[in-house]
Amino acid sequence: MDSKSPKAGVALLISKWRSLVPGHAEDLGPDVSPVETQQPQWDDKWSPDVLLDGFEVRTYRMFDRPHLEEEPEGTLIATLVRAHESRRRRAILHIHGWNEYFYQPHLAQFWEDLGYDFYAIDLHRYGRSFQEGELFGYMDSVDDYYQELDAAIEVISADHSLLLLSGHSTGGLTACLYANDRPKTFAGVVLNSPWVDMQGSALFRALTPPIMKGLAVASPTMVIPQAENDLYGRTLHKDFYGEWDYDLRLKRNESYPVRPGWLRAVVRGHDRIAEGLHVDCPVLVATSTRSSDVREYCEEAMTSDLALNADRIAARAHQLGWHVTLVRLAGALHDVSMSRLDVRQRFFDEVRRWELSYVRGRVAQDKAAEAIAEAEAQEG
Repeated sequence: MDSKSPKAGVALLISKWRSLVPGHAEDLGPDVSPVETQQPQWDDKWSPDVLLDGFEVRTYRMFDRPHLEEEPEGTLIATLVRAHESRRRRAILHIHGWNEYFYQPHLAQFWEDLGYDFYAIDLHRYGRSFQEGELFGYMDSVDDYYQELDAAIEVISADHSLLLLSGHSTGGLTACLYANDRPKTFAGVVLNSPWVDMQGSALFRALTPPIMKGLAVASPTMVIPQAENDLYGRTLHKDFYGEWDYDLRLKRNESYPVRPGWLRAVVRGHDRIAEGLHVDCPVLVATSTRSSDVREYCEEAMTSDLALNADRIAARAHQLGWHVTLVRLAGALHDVSMSRLDVRQRFFDEVRRWELSYVRGRVAQDKAAEAIAEAEAQEG
């Protein structure tokens, strides 16, 4: 998650929960308005991206996915972004985090230099795919994104024989669950500060999931009150303390509203990870060595994760699969790839080393696959 997570007082949440949850409420999720069903489809061709020079976009229109009752009439869309036409047999698909879209050409350039055609997806209700009146970023389940991810993989696979998957923060949560549920699809998964566990104190982590699940039954799209902290965004953007330029309408310094149905979906994803995933390819998890909750600009804000608990990420990494590499980088921000130059260079060096050892190195990859099969056989 790329803004400060909701930490409204537990007492306030309990009060709202008690006032909203009926005695025998059923977990039905948000209502949707009926529309005439059509088959989802891609736009006929790639078009120049209006946000990043030299990039191209293609829109996937999910005519079978109507808007929520709270939204205007219409259907959901997703947007696939690419650096250029297919040139190589290897490709990578990147999934952004919360309060984000794809805006990092230096990330694409790294993968291009490593020998991969680079693709990114702006998921529905985010970035290039956001349509006026939509509930920004809302999902009822992480697998709400599987349809557009499947469609993107189909497009990419038509021109590439080896695929990697990458995800940051909430996109990292989506990436590890999707890779788990789509075995034999990816040769590797790269997770940049993935949101794999709830942050906060032990009490907060214990109380938040049942409260959010309860609120989501009665009012999934209500706005959860939260203490706003826009410092993380200010550490990134060039107009404040950072070095990066991006559209502040699509990635705001302050968080977009967080809703119970969305947070319930995140918690359910965390529950699945806690039970143990079985991602069938090598996984790289990169995170900072420390987190911070400072609210004013200081050196600590520029050298730590202000959004998630890096220690919780590290503690959960081993539950993603049988072959997981954990890298912790001193001085890293929540988005490790957006950290100061020396830190992000170390991050890219680690990714390069991992890719050479466990993806490009066929012998090493085959050995890892054999170890995974053997471990699964022993478990089963």
